[in-house]
Amino acid sequence: MLIRKTVVPAALLLALSAGCANNNTPTDAGGAPEPAPASSSAATPGPSASAPAGSTTLTGTVTAGVEPDCLLLKDGTGDHLLVFDDEKMQATVQVGAEVTVVGKADPGRMTTCMQGEPFLVSSVATN
Repeated sequence: MLIRKTVVPAALLLALSAGCANNNTPTDAGGAPEPAPASSSAATPGPSASAPAGSTTLTGTVTAGVEPDCLLLKDGTGDHLLVFDDEKMQATVQVGAEVTVVGKADPGRMTTCMQGEPFLVSSVATN
C-alpha cells in the first residue's frame, strides 16, 4: 500500500503541472483561443539596406534606468531596454539624447535592469 499512496499523488501532481504548462494561450469567454496580441511597438522596419533582415527602427529619448548601466529608449509605445554587444556603440548613447536605433526586440533576454523590453541594438544615430 505504501507504493500506491505515493505513486497516485505524484502522478496527479505530474498531470496537473503538465496541463498548466501547456495552457499558455489565452481564451475568450467561449473557450476559443484569443488572437495573438499585436506588437506593443509601433516601430517600423529599418530603412537601411545594411540593416539586418527583420530589424526594427525605433526613435525616442534615452533615459537612465533604475539600475546602474541600464539605458532605456522612451518612445510613443513605451520603454525599450537598449542592449549593446558593442561597448563603443554604447558609449555614443547619452541620457537625454534623441536617437534612432536599429535592431531587434529580444523579449526573452535575461537582464538585471528590470525595465523595458530588451532591444538588441545593431546601429545608433543621434538626431
